Parts: sequence; structure tokens; C-alpha cells
Amino acid sequence: WNSTFFGPTKIEESLRAIAERFDDKIKKNVEKVIKKYKAEMQAVLDEYKPRLEGKTAMLFVGGLRPRHTIGAYEDLGIQITGAGYEFAHQDDYDRTAPEMAKGTLIYDVVSEFELEKFVEELKPDLVGSGIKEKYVFQKAGIPFRQMHSWD
Repeated sequence: WNSTFFGPTKIEESLRAIAERFDDKIKKNVEKVIKKYKAEMQAVLDEYKPRLEGKTAMLFVGGLRPRHTIGAYEDLGIQITGAGYEFAHQDDYDRTAPEMAKGTLIYDVVSEFELEKFVEELKPDLVGSGIKEKYVFQKAGIPFRQMHSWD
């Protein structure tokens, strides 16, 4: 089970998976919580998804795993075209691959040069990575989301 609390779809899936380990009272309460916040989350999606639908993103992170955030991007209509890790184990890739669309580029411990070349080739609308990559892509005019310190 791959729990994550990034994005409405994955939040609901994770809450339901947790509730499955408990009794019916917990399951019913989880459904109440989901229902309570559904309209609020939908309002956010309705506001941003029309502008983001069909956009692409590439992710390269260390501690925070790309698989944890893929669903949030997808909820907003953004397709992940490349994802990879700086510090990964085989189980990271085993758990990430099913989250990815067919044909997604998956990379491991790429150098700054390699990542820049992948970005040049795939031309994502957004790059999500760490501080080391931030300025390279910002100076190239590519929107960038720092995924480590959230600055």
C-alpha cells in the first residue's frame, strides 16, 4: 500500500486504506471527513485545473519521493513525463513505476548536465526538484518548483 497525502485523489485513497484496518465506525467517519472536504478540494481543482490541464512536469528529488506527489499533479491535469531520484533503492522504483504513465522517463542519480539534457529533450512546462537545480532552470526560463524546502 502506497499511502500519500498529496492531492485529493490520493488523500481519499489513503484515508480509505487506513480505515480498512479498523471497524465500520472508523470507515463511516472517514467517509464523513471525505464528504466534508470534497467541495473545498473540488473548488481548488476547478480554479486551477483549467489552466494546468495538458501541461507536463518532470521531477527529480531526494527524500520526498516523486511517487508521493504524482497524484497531486495528475489531479490538476499535469502529466509527469519524467521522474527520478537522487537517493533511491530498488523498492522506490518498484513502487514508482506503477504510478507512472506508460512511456514516462525514469532516471536515477542524474548529473546536472544529464537532467538539463532530459529537460531540453522533453520540454516540460514545470520542473520540480531541489535547490541545486533551481537556478539552472529558472535562468533557462523554465518554471520551477523547489520540492525540498518549499521556499
